[in-house]
Amino acid sequence: MIGPVTAGLATGLDHVGVAVPELGAAAAEWEALGFSVQPLLPHMSCGTPTGTGNRNIMLREGYIELLATIDPAKPSGTITRFLAHHTGIHVLTLATDDENAAQARLHHAGFAATISRSSRPAPPAEGEAAFARIPLAEADPRLQLLRHLTPDLVWQAPFLAHPNQAIALQEVIVAADPPAAFAARLSRAAGRPVAPDPMGGVALRLPHGTVRVLPPDAARHLLPGATLPALPAILGIAVRTADGNAAIAALLGQDAQAVLTASASGVIVRFLA
Repeated sequence: MIGPVTAGLATGLDHVGVAVPELGAAAAEWEALGFSVQPLLPHMSCGTPTGTGNRNIMLREGYIELLATIDPAKPSGTITRFLAHHTGIHVLTLATDDENAAQARLHHAGFAATISRSSRPAPPAEGEAAFARIPLAEADPRLQLLRHLTPDLVWQAPFLAHPNQAIALQEVIVAADPPAAFAARLSRAAGRPVAPDPMGGVALRLPHGTVRVLPPDAARHLLPGATLPALPAILGIAVRTADGNAAIAALLGQDAQAVLTASASGVIVRFLA
């Protein structure tokens, strides 16, 4: 029996997917900002490598996934299309605690939603990390909902400590012109209402994290140094730190009381105390 369409809501920011040409160089950029980056993890389908892989930056809440083709004999058409557009964030993944209820709700909202189950190795722990994912069409930026079937294998304690004291993926910042169309699609995907953003756009406030959809000028003001590809586009993220930005300020040679921003892999990162 299908439950109410109010079930299966998005509960927070799960992760963002950053398409990069090469994982080693990308990891070095993020490490220079004080993030700890996991070793390479190949993507698998039915036990067979797909030709793509990731290196993740795991936070206590949410994470950042660096994505690339790792086997030239098996190039990813999706990642190739992403990189032709721009290097940076192309995937916004929202967390859900019930993929079956989410699928029913999404069908009601007009999405062609199919649950896809996948896995990947989870060293140094034994076993494989498993996921139930609901991708929503082929639009760029790509939206999807995801439930972690083995969260203990994804959020392993040794990977959660960062020299910059980052602890949470707090915001994802999208530039859209106008913001309303993307925000409406985002709201339907999450099953939650949006509200006005103080910078003139629209915000989706989740129990864990916020997606801000801003006009281009407002997004660039919030994210100094951002370049605008074809819109809509995810230009940056805000990451919360545990120490009032003291460690990242020292790393950047700036005042911890200032607005701290930096860039890596085409992504502008704001650090929030």
